[in-house]
Amino acid sequence: MSQFRALAGVLRGGRAGGSQWLRACGGAPVRRWVDPRRGCSSGAAPVLSTVAGSSSYMEEMYIAWLEDHKNVHESWDAFFSNIHASSPPGEAGERRPSALLEGRVLSHSANMTQKVVEDHLAVHTLIRAYQIRGHHVAQLDPLGILDADLDHFVPSDLITTIDKLGFYGLDESDLDRSFQLPSTTFIGGEDTTLPLREIIRRLEASYCGHIGIEFMFINNVDQCQWIRQKFETPGILKFTKLEKRTLLARLIRSTRFEDFLARKWSSEKRFGLEGCEVLIPALKSMIDTSSSAGIDSVIMGMPHRGRLNVLANVIRKELDQIFCQFDPKLEASDEGSGDVKYHLGMYHERINRETDKNITLSLMANPSHLEAVDPVVQGKAKAEQFYRGDTQGKKVMSILIHGDAAFAGQGVVYETFHLSELPSYTTHGTIHVVVNNQIGFTTDPRMARSSPYPTDVARVVNAPIFHVNADDPEAVMYVCRVAAEWRATFNKDVVIDLVCYRRFGHNEMDEPMFTQPLMYKQIRRQEHVLKKYSDRLIADGVVTLQEYEEEVAKYDKICEEAYASSKDEKILQIRHWLDSPWPDFFTAEGEPKSMSSVPTGLKEEVLQHIGQTASSVPLDDFQIHPGLSRILRGRADLVKNRQMDWALGEYMAFGSLLKDGIHVRLSGQDVERGTFSHRHHVLHDQEVDKRICVPMNHLWADQAPYTVCNSSLSEYGVLGFELGFAMASPNALILWEAQFGDFNNTAQCIIDQFISPGQAKWVRNNGIVLLLPHGMEGMGPEHSSARPERFLQMSNDDPDHFPEFSGDFEVQQLYDCNWIVVNCSTPANYCHVLRRQILLPFRKPLIIFTPKSLLRHPDARSSFEDLAEGTTFKRLIPDVGPASQNPSQVKRVIFCAGKVYYELARERKQQKLEKEIAIIRLEQISPFPFDLVRTEAEKYGNAELVWCQEEHKNMGYYDYTRPRLLTVTANRRPVWYVGRDPAAAPATGNKFTHFNELKRFMDTAFNLNAFTGKDL
Repeated sequence: MSQFRALAGVLRGGRAGGSQWLRACGGAPVRRWVDPRRGCSSGAAPVLSTVAGSSSYMEEMYIAWLEDHKNVHESWDAFFSNIHASSPPGEAGERRPSALLEGRVLSHSANMTQKVVEDHLAVHTLIRAYQIRGHHVAQLDPLGILDADLDHFVPSDLITTIDKLGFYGLDESDLDRSFQLPSTTFIGGEDTTLPLREIIRRLEASYCGHIGIEFMFINNVDQCQWIRQKFETPGILKFTKLEKRTLLARLIRSTRFEDFLARKWSSEKRFGLEGCEVLIPALKSMIDTSSSAGIDSVIMGMPHRGRLNVLANVIRKELDQIFCQFDPKLEASDEGSGDVKYHLGMYHERINRETDKNITLSLMANPSHLEAVDPVVQGKAKAEQFYRGDTQGKKVMSILIHGDAAFAGQGVVYETFHLSELPSYTTHGTIHVVVNNQIGFTTDPRMARSSPYPTDVARVVNAPIFHVNADDPEAVMYVCRVAAEWRATFNKDVVIDLVCYRRFGHNEMDEPMFTQPLMYKQIRRQEHVLKKYSDRLIADGVVTLQEYEEEVAKYDKICEEAYASSKDEKILQIRHWLDSPWPDFFTAEGEPKSMSSVPTGLKEEVLQHIGQTASSVPLDDFQIHPGLSRILRGRADLVKNRQMDWALGEYMAFGSLLKDGIHVRLSGQDVERGTFSHRHHVLHDQEVDKRICVPMNHLWADQAPYTVCNSSLSEYGVLGFELGFAMASPNALILWEAQFGDFNNTAQCIIDQFISPGQAKWVRNNGIVLLLPHGMEGMGPEHSSARPERFLQMSNDDPDHFPEFSGDFEVQQLYDCNWIVVNCSTPANYCHVLRRQILLPFRKPLIIFTPKSLLRHPDARSSFEDLAEGTTFKRLIPDVGPASQNPSQVKRVIFCAGKVYYELARERKQQKLEKEIAIIRLEQISPFPFDLVRTEAEKYGNAELVWCQEEHKNMGYYDYTRPRLLTVTANRRPVWYVGRDPAAAPATGNKFTHFNELKRFMDTAFNLNAFTGKDL
């Protein structure tokens, strides 16, 4: 294209410009008569520039051409042929080149050359138009009633009718003219020129058939050329006889599996794959190609439609285990609540039959919250890559299957895409498959999205998008093969839009004719893809009718035998559906190897070593910020005095675990520095750009790696990612920190559907840690509360049942709970609970409400003694002041949690009530420490019991702790509330109001007559 623009300048500038252009094209002046076929590779351009510059050189070319057209470059051949075609009868046959050239060319050289330039430019523009917009007219809908996009227009620059040639200044008479092809197309194959008619035909075959390609928005030339070559090269979309037979066999299994379920359980929901049966051979083709490229582990996520088929025919779950799920008399094991069959996952290692290589397939369990599993899959894939040292994604990959409505409608899709290129989150390319039903439940696409395609979100990361008609199995297989090759070549995301239909309603019991009558009339007339493809292969002689029927009968027999076997299953073992097993962590039966607690204290030399590293810069000639120097000096002073603040307590926890070979990963918004500028785990050189130091990775010579990474401004996607990361191994401490605890509700879906009930639904242990900054600091309703009431409401311990204290009660209680909720008030206890998280013989999610003002509070410090060997996490911190010396004289016991303790302690001291009032801190709120609370309640048998919190009464911990405190006292002693009144917002935005509220409930807390004569 640029050479043609240069040529236009030649035409305007005369000989001098032509000389410059010729020299630029070849790198040296054009040689006269050596070999006429050795010209500039740009084709017609050197011919035309020579017209403007030298008639004698052209005569030599012309004489050679007359002798034999093959003597000259194709561009000269096309030029002289066009001249002869436009010459009057008789003149073209003359053998006098000078007369012809001077009479027919030189006298009209400017006009003719301009026309040739414009026509070639037009053809190049035409080719580009098909590459950009050909997908708009591709035949993608198997039903033939809808456009796959919603634009409903035919681009004016595509030659859908002959008259559209006029858009390019061409007409029907130009169809048989030959044109030089640009380097940005592969439609010519070995040919560098083609007639216009053939150019258009090949472009339509490449871009307007059953495959539509969106890729020209990609800003990498090599990637665009790679895609062009894959789809434009003539004859490239061909399959061998063996490949066709394999495809047919896979299509038979996919189709007959759904048919079998429909026959046996016609009234059961199963969310079958009818209308997109080609998904199974599609996935298997991707896995085959990826296996050939070296992949040996594939992590998959998908919604419910087609899940059973994928489990059966891709993951290869035993058919009898699937069929027994339909038995209404199947008893559930006591492992948890379980989940419906079309939500379950599976992990399986097998031999890939096409490559004869080992491959591990993991299909993640997923709730009905469509797309919620996307970041979870990515996190698990990233973790497997990390632990295997697979820094380029050459061994582990992820495949995500989506629905069209959810892919366009769910924001977590966008969040997940934006993690794809981030250094600490990339999985080096994911293959996305959109099962495009062209409908969402009952909603028409025109009402469900504003974008032309459901896949347009993928454009934000320059992912190529391949639209394909699902009723053309070979086109689908080719697209899947290319997608897998793209991922292996460029390690980037790619999207396949599998345009299909849903033969039944949203589920098999649904009636789609209520809302889509025309579509479903056509669907009922639609011939099954297996019938169409098998008929075609039989007609082509690829298989015989007998071979086809035998293959069908063989798979039907497998299903019948599995069905008979499934009747022997009496108990549903959820453990058989585990998607992330930890075989070395548990016993063979999946039980913890012990049920005892382990001390979490540390040796003095370990504390000193970590403290010294935390207060220094391990690299030489590294210039840190002066303000940071002051912070490090302050840490050094603390270590010297054998004390620690919150940041040092965290350092002690992380550093000691790293020493023991435990990988620690801390992720979230601004975590490297810390929202409140307290952490500083990544130091930045003030003189050298992008030079950083992570002191935590300089603690020990053979330590585990420490990963600390600022995330994108996402909660839903990033928390899901870290949850998936934590699934891969129990021997890692994975933490996600919210910028403020208030923002965790943006990730509520992950918390509600995965973290809280994950073990109950899917028997899946997970040790994810959530750090949620929480506390009423007068910062307004969005920077105050991590909503502890929500986490406590979802805790599964019984408020009315007083447990039996047998064995190691603390560990047993932790084992029975669904998650652990704590609010630590000291750095030492924070360190202990993080270490306990790893030293426990099982894994539970840990929710920590972390402080803000306490990060620098002079009273919120711990001595090294609190972390000494033999010490452990304190679930409850009793009062150790004067009140504890004479408990019978104590008139009030205040139970509290978190920061409010320091405000209560200060107020009690000011009012000199240390003897009359005891303050007890609940550090572990759930599971509730019944044993320790009972001890304290009995110790202060004559005192009033008060629960005090800084949160509003309808929030915080009160509704959780009150019934449990009453259970401890067998309802014989009332529990009084002190705190803020009920409210709709978590906190006031007015500083005056904030302090006024604080003063009011402090006055109540220390007014010993506040509850006299009152009834609860």
